[in-house]
Amino acid sequence: MPEQNFQTTHTNKIRIITQVLTTALKLWLRAQVSQISDLEVEIKASDRQILSGRIPSVSIFATDAVYQGLLITKIQLIAENIRINIGSVLKGKPLRLLETVPVVGDLIVDEKDLNASLSSNLLSTALSDLLVKVLPRDCPKSQPINWQEIILDNNQIILRGMRVTNSETTPLEICLSLQLLSGHELQLAHIKIKSDQGDILEDNDEHNLDLGSDVDIQELTLIPGKLVCRGRINVNP
Repeated sequence: MPEQNFQTTHTNKIRIITQVLTTALKLWLRAQVSQISDLEVEIKASDRQILSGRIPSVSIFATDAVYQGLLITKIQLIAENIRINIGSVLKGKPLRLLETVPVVGDLIVDEKDLNASLSSNLLSTALSDLLVKVLPRDCPKSQPINWQEIILDNNQIILRGMRVTNSETTPLEICLSLQLLSGHELQLAHIKIKSDQGDILEDNDEHNLDLGSDVDIQELTLIPGKLVCRGRINVNP
């Protein structure tokens, strides 16, 4: 009987630690985004691993998350080989990563959510940087663009906005194809830029975008109304 009581007490303690860790992890994840609709977390670890602060695997599922103003419709992730400050967490302090964590998963962004994100600095800056990259050399590149619409088609993106000058605004439409060149490089091609005064650019050259060594994309698919991405990213402490 005493042995059974010991085992029961030990199991209850581990269950409490797991609950505390799950709650701390959810709080940490919620702190990374400004809004989230649904969040599910599953920790896969043995008792000894939990007590040592080393978690072999954590599964994360979330919907309608907002990261730096960018709406993400659905995201499903698996983080592996996580090392955390378990001692501090058990004392009620915030969870902190002690090492870089590789995270693999799937991300879906609907066209409507992408359009709702146009006012975010993250997306508007990315679109403006893209425009600077593909505009002809003789085209003024410092004029701000008020982005109004993004249309997702089969491996193609259409961007619509208004170029703002001192005296007037000019409608602008950019059409381009987007393909995955490597795990960290995207390729832009078949670029067409036009305004209400006619074509500004029709470029058959290819432009590559380097996303950095912390990114490894295995799949990037554009279908009408939706962007689907599958790959890995390193989350640094």
